[in-house]
Amino acid sequence: MLEFFMKIAITGKGGVGKTTLSSIISYLYAKEGRKVLAVDADPDANLAQAFGLREEQISSIRPISEMKDLIAERTGARPGSMGGIFKLNPKVDDIPEEFGYRLDGITLLVMGKSKEAASGCYCPENVFLRRLLSHLVVERDEVVVVDMEAGIEHLTRGTAQGVDAFIVVVEPGQRSIQTAHQVSEMAEGLGVKKVYVVANKIHTPEDREFIEKALNDMELLGTISFRAEIMQADISGKPPYEVSPETVKEVTHIKSRLDELVK
Repeated sequence: MLEFFMKIAITGKGGVGKTTLSSIISYLYAKEGRKVLAVDADPDANLAQAFGLREEQISSIRPISEMKDLIAERTGARPGSMGGIFKLNPKVDDIPEEFGYRLDGITLLVMGKSKEAASGCYCPENVFLRRLLSHLVVERDEVVVVDMEAGIEHLTRGTAQGVDAFIVVVEPGQRSIQTAHQVSEMAEGLGVKKVYVVANKIHTPEDREFIEKALNDMELLGTISFRAEIMQADISGKPPYEVSPETVKEVTHIKSRLDELVK
């Protein structure tokens, strides 16, 4: 198999289905035999649930931000401390292998909550998580799928430029479209050339038409239809890729188009 290193960041307003897309697209790359690293970088972490992990399995996954001893060892300062001297380039290359949760060809890494850079926090845990995310996106030789919170302001310029594809998941609605435009503007400010859009929860052709018109010059990769079984999967704790073959088929088309565009 030829080497293939795709780095994908998936974002969008809360509740639009970005975690569902992240889990299915990770599953599809793993099914091809690729090494996949799925990164839950959303403070409201639920990518593990989307992979169908049971509660006891999820509770065994310790978020990186909570590993205070590790962060102190690598940065030279205790998490929660402000100012002082600590390493800005701590060792992180062993983190996925040491602390990632492995399932079906996918390594899941949960970043956990960190203090927002916007709050003025220049603290060990924030520096450590930023350095780790930069390593995952820029230096790893594998497919990396990052499930992010709505927005990309916590990324550094170098990390953002290492991403092959920013995907904003939207649903029919003005607030969701507004988030997509905000992400596009932030990405442009970080030197990112292209932001793609996936439209989710599509009920009718009119839904798609509304989104296409509202996106202006942003590129629509494809659409995912609204299906009750996806909602039920979230309630029952089953992975979407097991309960909805039609959704998997739609995401497969989106993935194929993405692969063509990024080559």
